Amino acid sequence: MKKFILLAAGLGWLIGLSQLSIAQSTSFPSYSGIYPHLAMYNNEGECGTGAVVPWANKLWVVTYGPHLPLGSSDKLYEISPDLKQIVRTESIGGTPANRMIHPESNQLFIGPYAIDNKANVRVIPYTIMPGRHTGNARHLTDPKNKIYYGTMEEGFYEVDVNTLTPTMLYEDGNVHHQKVADESNNLQNTLLPGAHGKGVYSGQGVMAYSNNGEPGPKALAQFDIPAGSLSEWNGKNWTVVRRNQFVEVTGPGGIYGNKNPDTDPIWATGWDHKSVLLGVRNKETGWRFFRLPKASHTYDGAHGWNTEWPRIRDVGTTQKADYLMTMHGLFWRFPETFTAANTAGIRPRTAYLKVIGDYTRWNDQLVFGCDDSAQKEFLNKRKAKGNLEGPGQSNSNLWFTSLNTPDQLGPNTAEGAVWQNEAVKANEASEPFLFAGWSNRSSWVQNTGDADVVLTFEVDKTGTGSWTTLQTTTVGAHNAAHVAFSADTPGEWIRVKSSKAATISAHFFYSATDARTTKANPLFTGLSTVAAANTTGGLIYGLGKNRRALAMAAQTYSGKQVSDVGYYELNGSMQLVRKNDAGTESFIKDKFAIPQKAVTIEESSVLVVDDKGRRWRLPLGNAAYTDLTNQAALRICREVATERDLFNCHGTFYELPAENADGYAKIRPIASHNLRINDYGSYRGLLIMTGIDLPSASKNEHIIVSDDKKAAVWAGAIDDLWKLGKPIGHGGPWKNTTVNANEASDPYLIGFYDRRSLQLSHKASSPVTFTIEADPVGNGSWMVYKTVTVAAGQSLNYEFPKDFQARWVRFKTDKACEASTLLQYN
Repeated sequence: MKKFILLAAGLGWLIGLSQLSIAQSTSFPSYSGIYPHLAMYNNEGECGTGAVVPWANKLWVVTYGPHLPLGSSDKLYEISPDLKQIVRTESIGGTPANRMIHPESNQLFIGPYAIDNKANVRVIPYTIMPGRHTGNARHLTDPKNKIYYGTMEEGFYEVDVNTLTPTMLYEDGNVHHQKVADESNNLQNTLLPGAHGKGVYSGQGVMAYSNNGEPGPKALAQFDIPAGSLSEWNGKNWTVVRRNQFVEVTGPGGIYGNKNPDTDPIWATGWDHKSVLLGVRNKETGWRFFRLPKASHTYDGAHGWNTEWPRIRDVGTTQKADYLMTMHGLFWRFPETFTAANTAGIRPRTAYLKVIGDYTRWNDQLVFGCDDSAQKEFLNKRKAKGNLEGPGQSNSNLWFTSLNTPDQLGPNTAEGAVWQNEAVKANEASEPFLFAGWSNRSSWVQNTGDADVVLTFEVDKTGTGSWTTLQTTTVGAHNAAHVAFSADTPGEWIRVKSSKAATISAHFFYSATDARTTKANPLFTGLSTVAAANTTGGLIYGLGKNRRALAMAAQTYSGKQVSDVGYYELNGSMQLVRKNDAGTESFIKDKFAIPQKAVTIEESSVLVVDDKGRRWRLPLGNAAYTDLTNQAALRICREVATERDLFNCHGTFYELPAENADGYAKIRPIASHNLRINDYGSYRGLLIMTGIDLPSASKNEHIIVSDDKKAAVWAGAIDDLWKLGKPIGHGGPWKNTTVNANEASDPYLIGFYDRRSLQLSHKASSPVTFTIEADPVGNGSWMVYKTVTVAAGQSLNYEFPKDFQARWVRFKTDKACEASTLLQYN
């Protein structure tokens, strides 16, 4: 089998090299690696990219709708090396994300399709193999002639690779129980716990299967209930391995299956409300699990809908493997050598914002298949968006990048816990948590028990399972501690033990030094600055009914005066054309109006009261944003990537999880700017922004000016936003605020900023002691960081060290007074 795999991979690589110049010389317009003409549409509530595979001198792509086990308007796409898109007539749609190359028959299985090496396509009808196809695996006993198909509702089939005849092993849950609506509960299946299947892979005598969700109404609203499972089947019986949310299941053989199925490891990725999970299966000892930090919480949610398909995939060459892992908003370098006995080498790369369903290497580029713009937007509603509707038609696109782009996006700051307010036994070690890969590392530990405990931190320096003591920390009863680790402390993994049985939290927060400046990249030239009195803006909306254009009700702003310019459409050739359609223009101005009072801007911070009534405070930017925000001249919140929002507030873009993934509690700043952005949204996989300085627009190829020269938009990728500059801001929860003794301030965002300084002052006639508390992740676990006393008539300045990281900070005073707690981030 090894010979077949190398032959197939080698041919694909050589063909890719020969076509590189063709692909790069294409005349199709592109913006930040996104080609608008390659956009993929369907007529469903979502249009995600399920699989992207080079094969037979072409790139093959399938899209999926949300819950369509019997077919849909989705297509199988064939893309030529010169980037011409062909919609295959054999397309039958559905919700597919499976892909596998079967070397013995020289076929690619992708969705319900089998494609030979001459690009001939055969179809397995949903009438004989119903289900949302989520994964393929090599057969346990007859791998030459059969493969497995697994579905999201626990349907399993073995398929003859020659005749394509399926034999049902377990019936798909949709056969007798149809889902009511896309937004309704996951189906309750009877075979395995959890719901919403994801990964399928085989080896070591078993077929492993993962799901990442949970049925029932609680899963639609809560992120931290028990959900999902990882299970395995030995050809006769099922065994539940672990009850957590799992996604990818694969091995070093990747899309081909393991070369040495009896001995090669099986890998699985997943998560719970505490951290990312990584499992590895060894034939002799079974599964072992490790924990990694999360860069983003937008993927959380007990229903499992917010993840799409995280992957581990070899994007190297036949000469040198290079495994790229996507998980919770972070690109990871994954070692080919990862086994239960050798766990060294996992390293964080950079953070990303795109929602990625699959990816591959093609023509010496990376190609990411994305989930960009869902018409339904599912459960992702919130007050800050007003009555904003989703796009008229779901669509997504591919994102072409250089091979080193995973090392060039956002800072890899990330956090996660091994214990979160849970009962632990004396001297019982936590699961290993990744320790290597960051320059700034610390831990927050909390003891909510009635006795002091000694916590011991141990490290595995080499990834071979040899643990040594790093340091110990005594934590008093009902107390907390912040433990910093030096940058040169060695260790692949870290774990914690408690000297006594107790209720403990142990949270790790790691950050990189943000090398960005506050200066925006030139690709944003031509967008109006916040200081500009005049700008050309407009409200935008992706049209439905297969019109496949972006509509804009163009407007100009002159001071506080807003004037209508007219109605325009941006077509697939990226031409912005004026049209006469008063009805659509009126519809946009009504349904896509920027809501009034989306946030409250106070003297020293932005106050957000979320849909659950929780209060959060964010830093201020340029003072000019206050009036523009209060005039509803700036879009504050909109979904730009599926099932999470882009939040643009007072000069900073933030990534904002859906409310069912805990919303503002887990917000993350992306970049700060000085731009007067009127509206923004998603179209053909692009981020589109309005608010253009027309006189300077011609200097930037990212700006498309209308045929009559009176309107314009900016086009790029959502991950371009990292290039605006590092997050900065100023303010605080209190400024000359009358406060009561021991009454906490509102939470104020402090995480993910580079340099952070604090000034404390008060107007009492005697000294006041301030308590600084931190919530590492946003779950409401407040821990005392420091207490400081400020003399009457004095102020105290404090610079937070780089090893201090937490998402939120708040303050208390020991007496009633008028107090100020002002922070500066730069």
